[in-house]
Amino acid sequence: MKTKDVLLQLRTKRGLSQDELAEKVFVTRQAVSRWETGETVPNTETLKLLSAFYNVSINTLLGSPRQLICQCCGMPLDDEVTGRDKDGALNEDYCKWCYADGEYTYSDMDDLIDVCVPLMKKEGFTEEQARAYMREKLPKLDYWKTYKELGGGGKFEELKKKLIEEFNALHVEGMPRVEKLNALVGSYVNLAYRLPNGETVKFLDDGATYLGNQLESEFGGGRCFGILANMDFLMVATYGEGGKDPELVIYKKR
Repeated sequence: MKTKDVLLQLRTKRGLSQDELAEKVFVTRQAVSRWETGETVPNTETLKLLSAFYNVSINTLLGSPRQLICQCCGMPLDDEVTGRDKDGALNEDYCKWCYADGEYTYSDMDDLIDVCVPLMKKEGFTEEQARAYMREKLPKLDYWKTYKELGGGGKFEELKKKLIEEFNALHVEGMPRVEKLNALVGSYVNLAYRLPNGETVKFLDDGATYLGNQLESEFGGGRCFGILANMDFLMVATYGEGGKDPELVIYKKR
């Protein structure tokens, strides 16, 4: 799709007139009209304003001329999974699993591979194939090439250490000691818990990024502990294979 068509589609989808959009991004109605006829394209600063206003990447505004991939894990990017800077702007270099609110979430390549391998196995890779593929691909990506310069994992690693300490201080019976937390997107871990009245409820935001892990229960029986946290809370749950029959154990505000 051409830039002019993207801009027209986004404006009409919002139900805005050209005058109304012009006011939002500090240009004239004539400028908007020229974009939508293909006579001109927005300048860089206006593209940033449009990106923030429509909540889409600049790449999308320009008709997706580039195939974006996360420069940390190699995942193909679209607007739904793109990471964000501290100000909420989309960062077209990373996915939201690897970069959340302006912080890099991985400082150890092996940790990232451990998270990616189970997902790749669901796509038909063997574990050996998945690990070999990731070990070849990751060092070629910009994040790992320039990791020391980026200072990746600094504040995020400190947060991880603090959360691990807090989880272990809970002393949940049957839950192994927590050693590691990984970045997890809400939609993959937002289980529905059954209330006493029979209704179900979810506690998480599908679009948010959390820190968590899955731990096999020391009691056996095929159940696991799932732990999740962010700056605001700690959460411990148990569930069966594939997340079946989840039970909330602890939800603690920090």
